[in-house]
Amino acid sequence: MTTLCRDCFLVGKDAVSEKRRHPRCPSCGSPRVVAHPELESLTIAHIDCDAFYASVEKRDNPELQDKPVIVGGGHRGVVSAACYLARMYGVGSAMPMFKALKACPDAIVIKPDMAKYSSVGRQVRALMEAVTPLVEPISIDEAFLDLSGTAQLHGGCAARTLAHLVKRIEDEIGVTASVGLSYSKFLAKIASDLDKPRGFAMIGEAEAPAFLAEKPIGIIWGVGKAFRKQLTNDGIRHVRDLLPYDEAQLIARYGRIGSRLYFFARGIDDRKVEPHSAMKSISAETTFNDDINDLAPLEKQLWPLCEKVSKRLKAKALAGGNIILKLKTSDFKQITRSRTLENPTQLSEVIYQESRRMLENTADGRHFRLIGVGTSDLQDGETADPPSLLVPELAQVAKVERAMDAVRLKLGDDAIKKGRSLK
Repeated sequence: MTTLCRDCFLVGKDAVSEKRRHPRCPSCGSPRVVAHPELESLTIAHIDCDAFYASVEKRDNPELQDKPVIVGGGHRGVVSAACYLARMYGVGSAMPMFKALKACPDAIVIKPDMAKYSSVGRQVRALMEAVTPLVEPISIDEAFLDLSGTAQLHGGCAARTLAHLVKRIEDEIGVTASVGLSYSKFLAKIASDLDKPRGFAMIGEAEAPAFLAEKPIGIIWGVGKAFRKQLTNDGIRHVRDLLPYDEAQLIARYGRIGSRLYFFARGIDDRKVEPHSAMKSISAETTFNDDINDLAPLEKQLWPLCEKVSKRLKAKALAGGNIILKLKTSDFKQITRSRTLENPTQLSEVIYQESRRMLENTADGRHFRLIGVGTSDLQDGETADPPSLLVPELAQVAKVERAMDAVRLKLGDDAIKKGRSLK
């Protein structure tokens, strides 16, 4: 058995007796010792910061350290993040705020500061990229890392390098992170959830089939609530229930995801860590203080979201080929509509007009608590909004919007607005 001390980074063979219930490092006496027979050969990692938004707020305000903290959008919003103390009361991400406060009435609620979280996230990412160029961001606070071939560079195996890394994140940035280490992305992601917070868990190739067999089918990436129900109706409740089927049978029954079910159930995942994985969508949404059931006020809420999406597309030199409208009813049912464009766009006016048409067909008197708009099928910004003989006015729309962009760049976002922005 190979062991690693997460405080002094000692790696050794049988350095800690497996018979002791609470082993300590023989060098520094730390109890933070991990052991695994494949510790020195595993190289694919998933690093996930612990309760990231809440951790950043506690870092910046030490008075919050021993208090339950919820980061979210007020009484009508949802929980963006909850510290582990709040989670002990049953509070979880995406929970409606009124339910969270009912479960934990003494919680301190803090409005999200995305600019601050993004800045801290970039600092964490920089430390990751200092140990390997193969970093695939998943969100603001988590990423996959491939440390293959870095042992000589860092003077030790990937596990030792990762222990160094998360200690630097904690000491230099002030937030904690958990590590999942394995031989594939699928299992590394699972491992990072096994021992939170400040966790360090490993899943080796030899143990993977037995480890997965007893897990519920929902552990497989891509198996959401609806698909899990379908699988359950087919008698597939645990990963082991997939093993009697061959790949062709699963594809015939479930389509392309059948192939993933077949291989993941056997611990096989050949996906590479892609450091430059393409952004899949850009979106913005807002939750209302009071439910809205009339079209006109919904349109008022829609327009500034379209401007936000347009601004982000232009900043990233991207164009969206598909427009997506998202609505959530007062009873939390989500409705999604989409429309494919003839040509990709960056223009807020085009995004607004297309999403407004979908909104007109969807707003039927029901009460809505949230509206969102987004773009997918992202393409190079150079392809955006070409001149069209079928829509000649588009050229004038683009000219006006670019002129407004130039004014805002010089004088600020509030320097010039369209009439529909006025209250």
